[in-house]
Amino acid sequence: MPHSHEHSHEHSHNHDGHSHSHNLDVASMQKTFIFAIALNAIFVVVEAVIGIFSDSLSLLADAGHNLTDTAGLLISFLAFKISSAKPTDTYTYGYKKSTVLAALTNAVILFATVVIIIYEAYHRFNSPVPVSGKIVMITATIGILINGITAMLFFFSRAKDINIKGAFLHMLADALVSLGVVISGALIILSGYYWIDSAVSLVIAVVIFLSTWGLFKQSVRMSMDGVPHDITLEKITSEILTINGVAEVHHLHIWALSTTENALTAHIVLSPNVKLNEISQVKAEIKHLMEHNGIQHCTLETECAEENCESREH
Repeated sequence: MPHSHEHSHEHSHNHDGHSHSHNLDVASMQKTFIFAIALNAIFVVVEAVIGIFSDSLSLLADAGHNLTDTAGLLISFLAFKISSAKPTDTYTYGYKKSTVLAALTNAVILFATVVIIIYEAYHRFNSPVPVSGKIVMITATIGILINGITAMLFFFSRAKDINIKGAFLHMLADALVSLGVVISGALIILSGYYWIDSAVSLVIAVVIFLSTWGLFKQSVRMSMDGVPHDITLEKITSEILTINGVAEVHHLHIWALSTTENALTAHIVLSPNVKLNEISQVKAEIKHLMEHNGIQHCTLETECAEENCESREH
């Protein structure tokens, strides 16, 4: 059985130039991250200080949420930087997977925040604390602006990378949460019921949980080398079988190298009519087709369906 690996090296060089056209503009994305982190870090400090002085749990819950998101942005940014480092003898794929770990860490931090907010709200319900609705409203309005601006920074790149999608979703959830805090401030002013502050912090906890669940599931799947959520084995198999010269596909594995790159390995059984000098052409066609399916790294091993294939080799 002819096994040909020589082609994959040559292809990876061709492909390096090709892949960046699909990828994100890394330099501008890094600047976006730095700006977003700085903006949010300043707001967290301001919101936490006001929350402490005005005794508002919903403001502190929001500041806590914003703090985890700022940490999340920082984790995403570091992963983004690390993932572009060159491969080493130990990490032969480089550090691409760090983006997946960042997304997972982000999700876990957010779940922890949910638990803390619920715990605090439970205690507050038993002994409500007077809260200034006006201060809460003003602070949260600033929050809507800052989170809204940050979300828009990631809006156009969110479809290209789960890590950036995570950042976008968090910022969007933050803007909605701040809107909830504004409403709670208004209700406190109108009704004088201070428990509304705790009730809103619970709503915030639910929003955080729901917006994080999808990210958590996706990042666990990627870190366990599961097939990326937008790819199905059946579809990939049937597409490979449409290529002339392919009789069968088995030992097919697809996994995520990072939040933006996927890899595939497969055994390709060639049709009896494929000549030895046509094998590399068949492989090139498969690799090209896979690129259109979001799979950038393919390692293919070819074998023959019929015994006469062996004789053609010699």
